[in-house]
Amino acid sequence: MAKSNKKVKWNKELADRNLKAGKVFLADNGLREGVISNISGLQYEILDEGKGTIPEIRSQILCHYKGYLIDGTVFDDSYKRGQPEVFYVYELIPAWIEALTLMPVGSKWKLYVPPHIGYGLEPLTQDSGGNCTLIFEIELIRII
Repeated sequence: MAKSNKKVKWNKELADRNLKAGKVFLADNGLREGVISNISGLQYEILDEGKGTIPEIRSQILCHYKGYLIDGTVFDDSYKRGQPEVFYVYELIPAWIEALTLMPVGSKWKLYVPPHIGYGLEPLTQDSGGNCTLIFEIELIRII
């Protein structure tokens, strides 16, 4: 029993450290030229601006993406799998919903996501702990 209590405490401490590191990262990142900061806490950069239609919350989309932690650890990568993914916008994390409903088809954006609009306390890797600030590169290929 003591072992599991120690692990719970360690995870809480890691989540607290992640939250603090993420706040520092986002504060600095928000000062960079080209980074747009929304009231929700989402930050994004437009790498390529598409000219297509902007998805709605009920749209089904095809996109490529790469997700990583602020230390560079990749936790998900459709490019590496060699196949874009299909999603309904409303099924995604709040940060993706917000970004995708602003993003024209053909765009590639880089998102900087605080935990409260990302995965919250859910760990994304075996060692990451929760409260991770995330970075996603998203390429919106088309609305299905």
